[in-house]
Parts: sequence; C-alpha cells; structure tokens
Amino acid sequence: MKKTIKITQTGLFLSLLFLGIWSQGFSQENIVFEGGKEGHKIYRIPAIIDLPNGDFLAFAEGRVNGSDDFGDVNLVMKRSENGGMTWSAIQMLVDYDKLQAGNPAPVVDLHDPAYPDGVVYLFYNTGNNHEYDIRMNKGVREVWMMKSLDLGKSWQEPVNITQQVHRPNNPAFNAAYESKEDWRHYANTPGHAFQFQKGKYKGRIYVAANHSVGPPQEDFMEYRAHGFFSDDHGKTFQLSESIEIPGSNEAISAELSGDRMIMSVRNQRGDIRSRILAYSSDGGKTWDEAYFEEALPDPVCQGSILPIGEINGKTILAHSNAADPKDRNNLTLKISFNEGKTWEKSILIDRTDDPNKQAWTAYSDLVMVNDKNVGVLYEQDNYTKIIFKKVNWKD
Repeated sequence: MKKTIKITQTGLFLSLLFLGIWSQGFSQENIVFEGGKEGHKIYRIPAIIDLPNGDFLAFAEGRVNGSDDFGDVNLVMKRSENGGMTWSAIQMLVDYDKLQAGNPAPVVDLHDPAYPDGVVYLFYNTGNNHEYDIRMNKGVREVWMMKSLDLGKSWQEPVNITQQVHRPNNPAFNAAYESKEDWRHYANTPGHAFQFQKGKYKGRIYVAANHSVGPPQEDFMEYRAHGFFSDDHGKTFQLSESIEIPGSNEAISAELSGDRMIMSVRNQRGDIRSRILAYSSDGGKTWDEAYFEEALPDPVCQGSILPIGEINGKTILAHSNAADPKDRNNLTLKISFNEGKTWEKSILIDRTDDPNKQAWTAYSDLVMVNDKNVGVLYEQDNYTKIIFKKVNWKD
C-alpha cells in the first residue's frame, strides 16, 4: 500500500532547517585564504573593500611559519570579479624579509580629481620585535602607505609615514624618533579604512589605529585608540585625539550623518567584555563621548563596522564581531537604524558548539554587496581559514 506523506508549511520549514537548506539568507561559504596553501602556514587579519568596477579586494597577513603575531609575516591580496563567489590566486604585496608586515587597512579614494577612476590606498605596519618587547621599547613599529592607480593591479613603492602618524621615542633605531610622548606599540585598524563621502569632510581618508604609551602597565592600561587622517589625498596626515579609556585598542570607524563618525573599539583589558563606541562631530579629530556598549558583547577581539544605508536621514550601520563574551566564537552581525545608539537586529553568522574549537570565529571585516546584502570576510576554525560569506540583512 502506497503511503502519502503530508507536509504542512511548518513541517516544510523544519525539514528545510534540518537539512541545512534554510540559512537566514546566507550564501555558500567561500574559502579565500587557507592555511598551508599558497606559501603560508596561516592567514590572519582579514580586510576587504569594494571597487568602483564592482570587484572585491581581500587582504590578509600571510604568516609563513605559523600563527605567531611576530615573525616572517607578509601582506597578501586576492581579487574577486563575481561578488565573492571565486577568488584569484594570491598576490604578494609586501615581503619584509624575515620580519613582520601586517595590519592591512585598505580604502578607495573616490574624490581625487586627478584620478577620477579611483585610487586604492593600503596602510600597514612593520615591526622588528614581539609586541611585549616593543612595549618595553626594544623595537619599533612603523607605519606605511602604498597606493594603486589601476584598482589593485599594480602598486607603487611604499611610503613611510611614521613621523606623521606615530610618536615613537627610539633614536637608536632612527635618529628622528625622539618624541616625548613615547608611543611604543602601534597598529592600524585590522580591517578597512574609510573615506567621508559627503558633507564638510567629504574626501577625508580616515584610518583608525591604536598605540601604547610608555612602559607596560598592568592590564594593558597604557593602550589608547586613536585615528589619523588626510585631507589632501595622502600627501600629508594629521593625528586625532586619543580615546581616554585605558586599554582601548584595536579600532575601526565609519561615517555617520551630519559630519559625524563612529569608532568601534576593542577593550584590551578584558575587565568589561563589550565593545567601546566613540563618537566624533569634527571628522574624527576629537571625541564627543566614548562608552562601553552592552549590546555588543566581545571576548577581547577585533570587530568591523560599516554604513549600509539611510533611514529618516540617519545612517544604518552593520557591525560584526565574535559576540561570545568568553571565547572567540559566535560571529554575529548586528544592525543599528539609529547610528549605533541601539542595535535592533541580530544575525548569527557562524559558530561552533565543539568545546575543542573555542577559537572558531575571530577577526572579520565587512563590505557592501548591494542594498540588501553585506559580505563578511572572517577567520574560521582556529585561524585555519579565512571565509567569505554574503548575508541578507534586510529580509
């Protein structure tokens, strides 16, 4: 006797969920960088931008020998011409011999009249010792800028901008490094930089960053987040004020309405397990307020923030980070419709319940795909892969 199986609408939904077909509007995961392939044991610190021609450029640190932050670390890049579905072979951008080149912070200048097709800038850091040793002033972190006039196909020679955006005091390394401010460790934003697209600061290129001041203190109290910016298409740079929350560390920024901007910051101290949000009304030069945002829990990790639209004259923001306050797990996309004051929508992007994989998702960066979708480039599975996934945040 033939049986007839009746599936209700609810039953169909549950069946699709069980089969893994329903996925909150997620696209298939696409591996961009994979450890053990293309010359590096580990890839970390993802950054991504979209180009005027629709391509994506993905950047990362290629760590030759393993996962250590310091060592033989190169800057690498890949391109996607089809919305992140497939990616090119790896392109080596910076190889600092056996030392470290890292923290890629890319941005596209769309407002330089000399280059109407756009200029791609890449800011990065080099270092000659481990982070703790540099905090002890036994080494230096420098800041570099390189640019491409053909949307990333070729790159000009890097320019050292350390003296404009850093305040080191290490004349044994460089006689010009004699700042009384005594900044020691230094890092650009992990993730994209940005350019103001409208208003009073239209054209300003802004790079979030952080530094340590003087000798190491307990619980990373000497760290402060800050930013640097250019109003003349990378010819000169200025420094912002520091955010006066002890332990404020890795940061990333976004433009808001009314000539304002927001910065999302890691709390290196770990005493409060949430992101720090800071606001500026003068293009990131000074800060109006900075506070811990309980709606953005964080396990002492990096995060990303991106404008994705407007509603009632206010910027809609997307924010991604590993939202488990204990472990680097639970990569989550949150949406704010009021410029970061509240976070109304939450979408879980990736997680694991395997207790042996506590570092399942870590650093991430966001890029616009279209008015309904954002792309998330993120570290997965104990830093063995960097994944690209498209997320429909609107529907």
